[in-house]
Amino acid sequence: MSGEYVKGSLYFYAPNKGAPIFFAVAFAASGLYHAYQCIHYNSWRTTGLYVFCSALFATGFIIREVSAYHYTDLGYYIASLCLIFAAPPLLELSNYNILGRLLYYVPHHSPIHPGRVITTFTMISAVVESLNGAGASLTANLSLPEHKQAAGRSLLKASLVIQIVVLLLFASLAGTFHLRCRRAGVTHPNVTGVLRTLYASGVILMARTIFRTVEYFGVADFHLREGVGVEDLSPMLRYEWYFYVFEAALMLVNNVLINVRHPRQYLPKSVKTYLAEDGVTEVTGEGYVDERPFLVTVLDPFGLGKRSSSRKANGKGEVEAVV
Repeated sequence: MSGEYVKGSLYFYAPNKGAPIFFAVAFAASGLYHAYQCIHYNSWRTTGLYVFCSALFATGFIIREVSAYHYTDLGYYIASLCLIFAAPPLLELSNYNILGRLLYYVPHHSPIHPGRVITTFTMISAVVESLNGAGASLTANLSLPEHKQAAGRSLLKASLVIQIVVLLLFASLAGTFHLRCRRAGVTHPNVTGVLRTLYASGVILMARTIFRTVEYFGVADFHLREGVGVEDLSPMLRYEWYFYVFEAALMLVNNVLINVRHPRQYLPKSVKTYLAEDGVTEVTGEGYVDERPFLVTVLDPFGLGKRSSSRKANGKGEVEAVV
């Protein structure tokens, strides 16, 4: 914790041996509860990724515990970081899924085809991952000329910035939907409950992504030269607590948040049960109807074309409940 370089350590410091055990157990417990909730609520399609991500986190911290005793071993180091860093983007994907499910519940005010929320953001994320992969391959290959390695670092920077932009776009989409509901007088507690959960989760994921971006920019722009040593690296790399606060703790809080405020506590099981236009009465019917071809809905999820006349629930159905 002194901030001084530990000779041979791939982490810069000697990793803490107790923290990985705590986080491995905590993520495993949260993941098991997520699995129970998926079974109880039959919500595998909505929150099943939380079970998978919890397993990634738990396994990653188990390996980090081993790596704490072998901090010069490259295999343990890479395996741990890859598992821990692979989960957050999938948690973002799960949030997109939850928002899509909410839009099915209030189809009259949805700014986008509810089923295309996940596909639209997945396609954008695929572009980000492509930039990330290309940048990582160029940066990792030390045999390449410096200008190609620099190009790789630029691609990685671009992918991190775009990730922040994507999170902002997601927040804008949720905010637009929320504003439409408020203007129409839709203040149903089920709607506001899910939105508050998504806003909280979005802030957590944004904080984590900003931390990662700042951290990488500090590494990418660092060059060893006369008078400059590894001790001059950013404090984010020299002190382990940054990782545990802005990565491990934030992601655990996000996991527990969805445990406590599970979307199925607010939303019905079927997408064909939705709020009528009065914003109060739950009805069961066709739900969200879009008569356009599937490919058109993928390419034009916001229905900007002229053929989107049926981009909402038909308003017919049997009354389920009046709240």
